[in-house]
Amino acid sequence: MREIISLATPSRETLVDITESVRDIVDRSRIPNGLVSLYAQGATAAIMIQENWDESVQTDVVNFLSKLIPRGVWLHDAQDGNGDAHLKAGLVGPSETIPLMDGKLGLSTWQNIFFCEFDGPRDDRKVVCTIIAGAKEK
Repeated sequence: MREIISLATPSRETLVDITESVRDIVDRSRIPNGLVSLYAQGATAAIMIQENWDESVQTDVVNFLSKLIPRGVWLHDAQDGNGDAHLKAGLVGPSETIPLMDGKLGLSTWQNIFFCEFDGPRDDRKVVCTIIAGAKEK
């Protein structure tokens, strides 16, 4: 099963919690066990599993990456000014795979799924959610 999650991002760099959207797709799938694959379409976006308890963690991620990979110093900036966004997306990575166990995401209590925007704001970002059913139990 495959569905596309569409979202808008409010700022240049932000983490957007997409956990509930993924849970809704899992519920509709009625697949009890398998894998959930999430893939951010776009060369300046990524997917990250991170703590959900406090928004300061998401802010810390954005601030850390901004210090690690600053704006305005990369060769690609001569093209369209977003060299840092490409590097951040490449470092974090475009995908995550989560186990599907008894019809639920195999996340811990403090984990959520975040779409990482590094070149926003954008009106139409997409995440491909693919659910692969596990083998039938005998």
